[in-house]
Amino acid sequence: MQIDRLPKEGETMSAKTGQTLAGGKGANQATCSGKLSYQTFFIGQVGEDAHGRLIIEALENGGVVLDCLNVVSNVPTGHAVVMLQSDGQNSIIIVGGANMSCWPEKLKDGDLDVVRNAGIVFLQREIPDSVNIQVAKAARSANVPVILDAGGMEGLIPVELLRCVDIFSPNETELARLTGMRTESFEQICQAVVKCYEMEKSQLPIISATKVIDTTGAGDTFTAAFAVALVEGKSRMESLKFAAAAASLCVQVKGAIPSMPARKAVLDLLHSL
Repeated sequence: MQIDRLPKEGETMSAKTGQTLAGGKGANQATCSGKLSYQTFFIGQVGEDAHGRLIIEALENGGVVLDCLNVVSNVPTGHAVVMLQSDGQNSIIIVGGANMSCWPEKLKDGDLDVVRNAGIVFLQREIPDSVNIQVAKAARSANVPVILDAGGMEGLIPVELLRCVDIFSPNETELARLTGMRTESFEQICQAVVKCYEMEKSQLPIISATKVIDTTGAGDTFTAAFAVALVEGKSRMESLKFAAAAASLCVQVKGAIPSMPARKAVLDLLHSL
C-alpha cells in the first residue's frame, strides 16, 4: 500500500493505492537469479489459495524450477503488508503462513540432494531455523557456499546455523538491530560490521538510479545478483558491482518480483558506465 508517511500510534489513515503482488525474500531471490539466466531451484511451501497460485506463477515466469515446492492444505500462503512511502522507502510486516509451519521434521532426501548439487544456496529467516540448519549442513557437507539473509523473524540466530554460513547479509536496519549500533552512515555501518565479524572494508562506486520508485526487493536483488556473478567466476568486487547495477534497476519499478531486472538490462547498464 502506498502512503505519504507511516501512521502514528493510534492513528488511522488512508492509503493512496493498494495492490497484491508476488514477493517474499526466498521467492524474490530465486526469481531474480532465474531472470539473470542462472538455473535456480526453489525449496519452500505455499498454501492452496490465490496467494499461493500468484507465487507459483511468478516463479514459473522467472524460470525457476519448482520440483521442490510443496503445496500444503489448511494453512494460508505467507504474505506481507508493505507500507511504501512517497520517497520509495518501505516498512514491511510479514505473516509466515505455510512457510513457517507444517514443515516435516526431516527434509526429503531429494530436496537435500538438490542443495548438495547447487552452485550456491540462499537462506533467509522467513522459514524456521530448524529447516535452515538442515539445508545449511547439507550444503556445507558438499562444500556449497551459503548466503544467509538476516531478514525475517527477529531473535538470535542459532550458532549451529551461523557455523555453516559463508556470507551473512543484513541490511542497515537489521545490522543495527543485531549489533545495537547506529548504521546511518557508511562509517557507522563499517563499525557495526566489524562487531559482527572482523573484515576488511571496501566502498564500491555508487551506481545511481535515475529515479527511486520502490525499494522493496532491492536487497534481495542485490543478494541474488551478487551470488549469480560469484558462481559464474567473477571476483567479489566484480560481483558486487554487478549486484549494485541490478539493485539500481530494481528500485525504479514498483513491486518486488515485478521489479527484478533481466540479465541484458544489467549488462547494458554496466556497459553504459
